[in-house]
Amino acid sequence: MKREIKMFIGCVFLILLDQVTKLLALQNLKGQNPVTLIPDVFQLLYVENRGAAFGILQNRQWVFLIITVIVLAALVWALPKIPQERHFLPLTLCLCFIGAGAVGNMIDRIFRGYVVDFFYFKLIDFPVFNVADIYVTTAAVILIVLIVFLYKEEDFDRIFPKKDKRGTE
Repeated sequence: MKREIKMFIGCVFLILLDQVTKLLALQNLKGQNPVTLIPDVFQLLYVENRGAAFGILQNRQWVFLIITVIVLAALVWALPKIPQERHFLPLTLCLCFIGAGAVGNMIDRIFRGYVVDFFYFKLIDFPVFNVADIYVTTAAVILIVLIVFLYKEEDFDRIFPKKDKRGTE
């Protein structure tokens, strides 16, 4: 199976997993008291997030939609350029997880007008989040580690060849 098809199927699976968890939260947590999984540490708490983390940009869905479209366009442009080698698999996976998380939250914003969040670390009063947020945050952190410690300038030159003064590679 071609890499692009596998990536697409994987991304669709990740998006579906995110959407199913949000649907379960909507059906089982909305209007209910938080479900404590670890006392004073971790809860399932239904929240309708109309902004970003820490309450910034409340009710500005269009800002998030524009950012998401830009991120997705960049991913669609960059992913086919990544060599199909084992060395670049972590990079490809990170970008797929970021894309899946972006789409998962975009679906919520378009169809609900808010993002369903439901994981809450009460111990540190961390903002309530969801599976798509986990995808994006985890993949972004791993991506930074990969860029700092694994990938070298030569690797990025293979993905994005530099053009000479005549405009050729």
